[in-house]
Amino acid sequence: MRYFKMNGCGNDFVIIDARSRGSLPLSQAQAKAIADRETGIGCDQVIAVERSMRGDAFMRIWNSNGGEVDACGNATRCVAWLLMEEGGAATRRIETPAGMLYAERRGPDLITVDMGSPLLRWEEIPLSRAMDTTRLDFEAGGFAAPGAVNMGNPHVVFFVNDVRAVPIETLGPRVEHDPLFPQQVNVGFAEVRSPEEIRLRVWERGTGLTKACGTGACAAVVAAHRQGLAGRKVNVLVDGGSLEIEWRAGDDRVLMTGPVELENAGELPTA
Repeated sequence: MRYFKMNGCGNDFVIIDARSRGSLPLSQAQAKAIADRETGIGCDQVIAVERSMRGDAFMRIWNSNGGEVDACGNATRCVAWLLMEEGGAATRRIETPAGMLYAERRGPDLITVDMGSPLLRWEEIPLSRAMDTTRLDFEAGGFAAPGAVNMGNPHVVFFVNDVRAVPIETLGPRVEHDPLFPQQVNVGFAEVRSPEEIRLRVWERGTGLTKACGTGACAAVVAAHRQGLAGRKVNVLVDGGSLEIEWRAGDDRVLMTGPVELENAGELPTA
């Protein structure tokens, strides 16, 4: 099967076109082997593009540890771009375990994805006990009152003065596996520079610190707006570039716009 190595703001993927066989039932060990940067192709997430009865394609996602997740915003943009290049259309519908996502082309390598409405109730995150998700009664490493948002994946977002001063490599995994988060959690650290700009770094569950996290950027803007720290349209600066996030007031939808890059393509080894 053919694969494409792509990235969105540095968040990189091995995207496997499995439509000819319908689906791609990768085991955890197989996905982990593909993602291994020393012995495999190497990536943050492995993506399978499968047949869909409802959309233009179905997207499955494995983190680099081999575990499956429901959503990946940057990967959605990359898959949409591939489908647009293939068929020439300016819009595509990507079915995911988290629901149907709608993508639109904004430029040669610029894609907008409608990520849907954020889930904000404590049981939707999910949390292990009832709590106000605007400001969680939770503290880690001296940082407190994070916001919690589910954007297809669970996220918790801490607001900090200087994101570069945060020991994310040690604090991230500690929060990820805290009992408050029964499905583990993606951990964002957001430095609000103005109501229109946020500097963000994200520890992704099952992957670690990545150069960008699309659902994390969406969650950061929603959480910041709910705490009165930012507007509804924000430029989110990540290690690998920038994403424009808009949480629309009229229909509650979160739109993410950002670049994609095709690094290379090849044939996936059969053994």
